[in-house]
Amino acid sequence: MFSLSPILHLNREEALEYTGITGSPENKKPWNRADLPCREGRLEACLREAASRLTAFTRNHVIITLGAHGAFHLEAHELFGLPLDNVLTLLDFILLLYILALGWKLGSRLVMGMTALQLVGLIYLKAVLMDHGAPVTAFAPDGLSLIMVIIISVVGGLITIYGLGYMDIHEEHLHLRTSRQPRFFAIIFCFLGAMNGLVLCNNLSWMFFFWEMTTLCSFWLIGHDRTKEAEANAYRALWMNVLGGLAFVSAMLFIQKSLGTLSTELVLQKMVALDVKSTAMLLPFAFLCLAAFTKSAQVPFESWLCGAMVAPTPVSALLHSATMVKAGTYLLLRMAPAFAGTTMSTIVALFGAFTFVGTCMLAVSQSNAKKILAYSTISNLGLIIACVGINTPASMVAATMIIIYHSVSKGLLFMCVGAIEQRIGSRDIEDMRGLYSVMPRTAIITAIGIFTMMLPPFGMLIGKWMAIEAIARATQAMTPIIFFIALGSAFTVLFWARWAGILVSSANLHEHPAKGNPRASVFFALCALCGLALLFSFISPLVLKTFVAPSVTGLYARLNLQGFIPGAGITGAEGMAWLYLLFILLAGGAWLAWRAAKKVPEDAHSLPYFSGLAEERNGEVGFRGPMNVFEPARAANYYLAQYVGEGKITRAIDIISTAFLIVLVGGLL
Repeated sequence: MFSLSPILHLNREEALEYTGITGSPENKKPWNRADLPCREGRLEACLREAASRLTAFTRNHVIITLGAHGAFHLEAHELFGLPLDNVLTLLDFILLLYILALGWKLGSRLVMGMTALQLVGLIYLKAVLMDHGAPVTAFAPDGLSLIMVIIISVVGGLITIYGLGYMDIHEEHLHLRTSRQPRFFAIIFCFLGAMNGLVLCNNLSWMFFFWEMTTLCSFWLIGHDRTKEAEANAYRALWMNVLGGLAFVSAMLFIQKSLGTLSTELVLQKMVALDVKSTAMLLPFAFLCLAAFTKSAQVPFESWLCGAMVAPTPVSALLHSATMVKAGTYLLLRMAPAFAGTTMSTIVALFGAFTFVGTCMLAVSQSNAKKILAYSTISNLGLIIACVGINTPASMVAATMIIIYHSVSKGLLFMCVGAIEQRIGSRDIEDMRGLYSVMPRTAIITAIGIFTMMLPPFGMLIGKWMAIEAIARATQAMTPIIFFIALGSAFTVLFWARWAGILVSSANLHEHPAKGNPRASVFFALCALCGLALLFSFISPLVLKTFVAPSVTGLYARLNLQGFIPGAGITGAEGMAWLYLLFILLAGGAWLAWRAAKKVPEDAHSLPYFSGLAEERNGEVGFRGPMNVFEPARAANYYLAQYVGEGKITRAIDIISTAFLIVLVGGLL
């Protein structure tokens, strides 16, 4: 059955205080659930009545109030005469048996062993520990769920539209006799559905099913091209995420045994009520952290996400923006209040900060555009996890802001790289020199995507600033965390600025000529997502005040937790004035660049610019140096590979991060 949120029990003054909406009281008559037509099968009438009563005190915040604070919850009753919870349990076993069969087919004892352990744990959980007579709240969306659903649906939808044009050209390159697109898009829609189900769940048992569905969908999509490399990388993604699934099942066993419920709301309430949290109480949340780290490809599990770059670009864009990796961060955001103020929380913060700086260093050494984007994604997820570890309302607001803006900008950049690769035949940023001269509009959109990741007044930098502010104000903040974030931010500017500079530089004389233009669906998706990146940044104060802050304060209010909320410098009149002035200046520059781009012919080509003295001799491009001597152009140590290359520091980063995990989980055993 459906029922309205607890806010409908409040009078107008209480509702205003709860939602943060100000105004003079007009009607203090209490709302009584009995007065509303809330009966099973009459949800629409119930919501209409609720909306009319809410409109009595504020017409402008009806949708926001219902959405940000949870308009309804869905109890798990029956489906075709069968208990719905039992139906989902059956689907859990079918899913795990299928993964077990995959392990058998792949000849992987590792996958089979971990899946078998999941099956045993799930049988014990369902048959022994759980009370099947107790009501199960399947779905109970709140503000955080609403934000995630918007990200998944909007960004995922645009990536799907992009895929319509991209996959036609992709399959031409593969010389396929029979198109695999129906299967491809079916899996993508299943992927998006699983993610929406995951973020709407109010029960860890139900969440687990969708969690493992994302694992299976990612395996199918990464291996879509069926090359040896694709299949090897799909297998790596499978076993690492199956490890996360095993950690998830272990967490559910401990939580059900100790707290007697798997409802996320009740679990948080009981954990917050405990003043002293023993290691036994914290252990299941350490397992949940491990599950989240594998899903979010945090070190030392980053290799599966880097390997996923062999998949078609729509898959990469989905994995990095709207699905998969965001599942891990969502789980941590949802469950973080349970271990607030503990040593475990500090370890999580240190782990995230170290991941941030380590993967930023690895990104500096890359010239492969998808590799840069992959390491950038892992680093930003590390920053989100660092905020979760700080575990204050301020840090949670910052983490949520980063999730929003990272999803949009990173999805845009992956789609840009895919469009560029299909036209110039390369994803190496060195081959993108002078791209503005060849495909100016795509180059401008790509540059905008890069700017939204690193420059003010765009949302990502605002989110990072809020994160630093929240960390600096936290009582448990330590110098290493701030140092890691500051150093990682410096590396971030280095690799983003380098790429942007290459895009607008003079073209390489011997680059391969570009062929064709992006398909209409591809260009539409690029423009739409670019517009969203700009729009969301332009209205960042509104996003913060209307959606993000209420979602966090609502959660913490229900748990009787309070704290500082960052962003006053942005939402204040002075902050907004400077913010919009920067947007006006950037809009003027973008308009001039776009106008100039219209004048560039299709076959445009140019020599590199070296103080006006560029020249070519014997197939080399250079310039006239001292004494009129020809000097070939050279770039030495451009990527710092001998210092921060994958072969130099990856092993050290993995060892240190593994030590963090041993301390996190092993220290509680």
